[in-house]
Amino acid sequence: MSGRTVLTFGTYDVFHVGHLRLIERAAALGDRLVVGVSADALNIAKKGRPPVFSEEERMEIVAALKPVDEVFLEESLELKRSYLLRYGADVLAMGDDWKGRFDDLSDIVEVVYFERTPSVSTTALIEHIVARHA
Repeated sequence: MSGRTVLTFGTYDVFHVGHLRLIERAAALGDRLVVGVSADALNIAKKGRPPVFSEEERMEIVAALKPVDEVFLEESLELKRSYLLRYGADVLAMGDDWKGRFDDLSDIVEVVYFERTPSVSTTALIEHIVARHA
């Protein structure tokens, strides 16, 4: 396979424009974009709550996006290196809320952190919806 493969990861729950912009920016770094969607159990471990949409639904949404070439289920943060090797990644693209966390992977890929889209967050959206319906 020729060209640059970019990998990015996320929960992609309550999909919003910030998610879309990250995926578009990641895709622009290469020729093939592979997206790891966090498993329900991983999301609970990371955020202390289950996602609104199931891992199957979130994978289906992400897979339907034009820039995305392949989607897989991310089951552990500790497996990033093996995922990068499995998919032949040249670039790891992440939001800057993870800045520095994956610098140790720069021995096998270029690590890029994107600035988050201002004032957009899944947690804030969920809190807003809950508050409006309380």
